[in-house]
Amino acid sequence: MIKYMRSYLYRQLEPGVWESGLSPLNKTIAVLIVLASIIAILETEVIVRSLSPGFFYYAELLFIILFSVEYMTRLFIAGEQPKYSGFNGRIRFLFSRWSLIDLVAILPFILTLGGTNLVVVRLLKFLRLIRLLRLGPMGEAWSLMEEAITRRKYELILSFGVAGFLLIFSAALIYLAESTVQPEEFGSIPRSLWWAVATLTTVGYGDVAPITVTGRIFAGFSAAAGIGIVAMPTGILAAAFSDAFQRRQRK
Repeated sequence: MIKYMRSYLYRQLEPGVWESGLSPLNKTIAVLIVLASIIAILETEVIVRSLSPGFFYYAELLFIILFSVEYMTRLFIAGEQPKYSGFNGRIRFLFSRWSLIDLVAILPFILTLGGTNLVVVRLLKFLRLIRLLRLGPMGEAWSLMEEAITRRKYELILSFGVAGFLLIFSAALIYLAESTVQPEEFGSIPRSLWWAVATLTTVGYGDVAPITVTGRIFAGFSAAAGIGIVAMPTGILAAAFSDAFQRRQRK
């Protein structure tokens, strides 16, 4: 009886196992995750929260109970996969990526018994949204993205390394050019990093800007270089994702 129940729950909860797409139970969990996130968003608005403070507490308590039951159920059915069978397998499951995401999303509320309203605790609630990425067709897309990143990790590391070097180099140059005339904004390389980040990412907030001729020349080169630096990891990821998708199609 227990074995049959565990097998049935495994088919219901494990993404990709249900015969026709997303299982009814996983559909219900997805709806609950979305509802919990909407309520958590509304709770941040003081006017809405003041209308019924108790509602948000009890709603969160209900969601925590439901998600805790789901978490324990997933621990119960984990043995259906050979790598998670036995006591040692359950320990591996507890420290797996998705299990840790589930735990971090519910643990702060349990540890504080809902008695804290820290911003960090609020933000942790939205980790549940990540769970939606492994349900149904999105789970396959997520695995493709993981494969793409894994296969091109060295190229990505190189591109981020080049971006980091250019970031520091641009900050150092603008510091040399502007530190004497704008010591408050460019008085050190760490202060200049904010300008370098805004420029190289092509955001350009405009809150700080060079005013010397030399500084503006450096700024022009940095802005032009930033276009290519931002596009580099994007192009690598796009090509890797396309290759992974074609490999999956061939299989």
